Amino acid sequence: MAEATTMELDAKPRLRRGVRLVRDAARGQWTLLAPERIFNADTVAAEVLKRCDGKATLASILDQLAAEFSTPRERIEADVRAMLKGLAEKRLLEF
Repeated sequence: MAEATTMELDAKPRLRRGVRLVRDAARGQWTLLAPERIFNADTVAAEVLKRCDGKATLASILDQLAAEFSTPRERIEADVRAMLKGLAEKRLLEF
């Protein structure tokens, strides 16, 4: 498992055991549920997290997002890396 600070493009991010991304239909928002913690995920964060299945590489996630949102990959890479690093530091995500 790679450290969040050395996230390589071939890293395969996934939610840690006990952490789930769920759609809260009553509130119309995505929620990241962790033991004794709840985090609201905005639409963009949810799109990133849906792809963090432990199978897709960071490179493929960036490619998918760039294609889906018609945005240059370089433009989103720093934001996605920062988000994933923050989640890893909170022990919600692993690589």
